[in-house]
Amino acid sequence: MSLVKSIGSKKVNFDFNKEFINIFTDKIKARDITFINQTLKDLHPSDVANLIENLSDEIRAKLIEIEDFNIDPDIFIEINESIQKNVLQLLSPEAIAKILKRLESDNSIKILENLEKEKKGLVLDNLPPKDRFLLEEGLSYPEDSAARIMQREFTAVPSNWSVGQTIDYLRENKELPDEFLEIFIVDNDFKPIGTVPSSRVLRTSRESKMNSIMREMPVLISVNMDKEEVGLTFENYNLVSAGVVNKNNKLVGMITADDVVTVVQEEAEEDVLRLAGVGEEEITDSVLVKTKRRFNWLLLNLITALLATWVISKFGASIEQMVALAFLMPIVASMGGNAGMQTLAVTIRAIAKKELSTSNFNRIVGKEFLIGILNGIIFAVITAVIVQLWFNEISLAILIGISMILNMIVAGLFGILVPVSLKKLNIDPALASSVFVTTITDVIGFLSFLGLGSYYFLN
Repeated sequence: MSLVKSIGSKKVNFDFNKEFINIFTDKIKARDITFINQTLKDLHPSDVANLIENLSDEIRAKLIEIEDFNIDPDIFIEINESIQKNVLQLLSPEAIAKILKRLESDNSIKILENLEKEKKGLVLDNLPPKDRFLLEEGLSYPEDSAARIMQREFTAVPSNWSVGQTIDYLRENKELPDEFLEIFIVDNDFKPIGTVPSSRVLRTSRESKMNSIMREMPVLISVNMDKEEVGLTFENYNLVSAGVVNKNNKLVGMITADDVVTVVQEEAEEDVLRLAGVGEEEITDSVLVKTKRRFNWLLLNLITALLATWVISKFGASIEQMVALAFLMPIVASMGGNAGMQTLAVTIRAIAKKELSTSNFNRIVGKEFLIGILNGIIFAVITAVIVQLWFNEISLAILIGISMILNMIVAGLFGILVPVSLKKLNIDPALASSVFVTTITDVIGFLSFLGLGSYYFLN
């Protein structure tokens, strides 16, 4: 019985149901290596990674311990990072080194990042000196730098070479990457001056010089450039690949579009999780790990909630005399909080994409001010009409309308001012902005509504 869905001979994504997991688990317990290897061979590497992730910790350990089971490097790099760390703990330094030898340098560095210091050293000791030097150099750069995601395997030829020389070199040199779309053209100091698509080389006569068919490089990536900035550079210049240079502008690596897609996806996921105060949480993390990561954020939210409650407590007399105030005050705070989060989301996106600058900052703030006024007026009218029909109290309707306008304006302004201020303080705006914006809109909402209510009803 085949466990792989297929169309002709083409492998397609497999839906791992409970029955399949149980069958595969039983085969692991029985140490049926023939069945295991054949099944995994018939699956795409990403599907195999998905299968390994869905195994229990105990069964996954039994699979790794089977002597004749060797995990394919292409499968290993597809495994979820937290699961990958667990698998790495089960593998010997020699086995890990064997995997690294068959991977491109950027993927090798990702794996080494997940190793403890002592085991990392043992793995590096099992690598050839050249590979070890390149990986140690890569690990010496900051974690979020371009050097960590670049490939040190690339194709470069001198500018004065002919197309014929280049083709012969590509055929004879066994150390070149297995696949490449562009060939870098370098000068005598190994500084990149342009690129040539591999397809253009094949279509050009052998006598032509490479510098006559090259296109100038629109941009070069510094080894210390932040990963997010690399992603923006690829987007702005529609790059397929880009050369990476050291401080002397010498070519040391390249970054390809598939690397950037991964970076952009990771950064987007990270920002979403941080906005919710979850951090770098994985679905496979343990209960204790998840609880620990969420604790600080929830504690901060509790403190800010107590601050808002303290503000409410100052208007206890007003609430006792006009119970309707207690019914209506959550409306003002909630509308302000949601409006603030809308502005906050747009602002964080603008900061990440480098769209917010000193030249357009005042204009953007002014725009958010106007949006706050317009939304405030619209929802003030809607809310005031509802309150009038509900309580038949025109003064209360006017009161909540004014409070709504004030809080919506404050929400718009602080939705942009808070993340920008945190950015200037070198604090990730995605991590800390939402709790401050929510607190400000709650406090201002309660102050405006209850303060105006106290002034009107108690005087």
